[in-house]
Amino acid sequence: MQLTPAQRQTLSWLLIAAAGVLLVWLLAPVLTPFLFAGILAYILEPAVEKLVKRRVPRVLAVTLVEVAAFVVILSVLLLIVPIVSKELPLLREQLPLLADKLNQTVSPWLAQYGISVALDVASIKAFIVKYLGANIEDGLTTLLSSARIGGSFLLALIGNAVLIPAVLFYLLMDWPQLLNRIDGLVPPRLRDNVRSFMRESDEMLGQYLRGQLLVMVILAVFYSVGLALFGFDLAVPVGVFTGLAVFIPYLGYGLGMLLALIAGVLQFASWYGVVAVAVVYGLGQVIESFFLTPRLVGERIGINPLTVIFALLAFGHLAGFVGVLLALPVCAVLVVAGKRVLAWYTGSKLYLG
Repeated sequence: MQLTPAQRQTLSWLLIAAAGVLLVWLLAPVLTPFLFAGILAYILEPAVEKLVKRRVPRVLAVTLVEVAAFVVILSVLLLIVPIVSKELPLLREQLPLLADKLNQTVSPWLAQYGISVALDVASIKAFIVKYLGANIEDGLTTLLSSARIGGSFLLALIGNAVLIPAVLFYLLMDWPQLLNRIDGLVPPRLRDNVRSFMRESDEMLGQYLRGQLLVMVILAVFYSVGLALFGFDLAVPVGVFTGLAVFIPYLGYGLGMLLALIAGVLQFASWYGVVAVAVVYGLGQVIESFFLTPRLVGERIGINPLTVIFALLAFGHLAGFVGVLLALPVCAVLVVAGKRVLAWYTGSKLYLG
């Protein structure tokens, strides 16, 4: 079958796109630090440009913005320090007592239904002595040295900690030139359409980021206030950490709930802490899933709630953690492309007959 020049050109672009998607999928684990740096560069570039317009040298503007960004990120990560420093001693003291209490209360109740469950308190105490008996640093060292992946994990962590700031610095320094080089690669006859498409996508992505930031702030306040109303001592650090961590779908919420659950069990040593966390985090998940994310994020980028959920699951399945991070931004770009394809279709002979 002979292909027309237009058909050959379309097929060539489709093959290039497929090769690009396949390459990203194959290199997803390696691309993670570059992806983080790229996302941060996209977010921080407007701040750099504002400083440059005020006649601040670009290298100084990039340095100031990057340092400020990492101070904010480090401050968020340090929210977990008071949680760990307070919960670890309580964990050493309360875990054997909780195991005894469960054996005395839950085990007899389950036995009535033919379910035999008994916690080995001696093994739990031995675990505590081995891993939690020393301070945090010694416990972490023991845990890493006892795990086969400890060395590679630590190496990857240090590598990313060095690589991400370096990549981010060079991206911010070369951002205008990088955009010009990409623009130069586009065939001249397509540049107007591509530039229009990129402007519309940039506007939609900006709305996505603003909506996501608003969701994070609202949830940080909600979880902090909700836990405080139930009497949690660590309500503010746990609540703020959970709210900000929801930027990473599922993982951030799960980690925040786990921290809150541990804090509740150790502080109250009863089912009160578990019920309190279930109420606050259950209500928070409902508010986020059915109201905040669909309306403040999904509606801003023209995606309905079902599409948001499907995108997170599908991209996560295809590309793992990298896919989850890219799900909604890529959907925003696809929405712009979809609108253009739909407009072309409704104006074509195929539709009009």
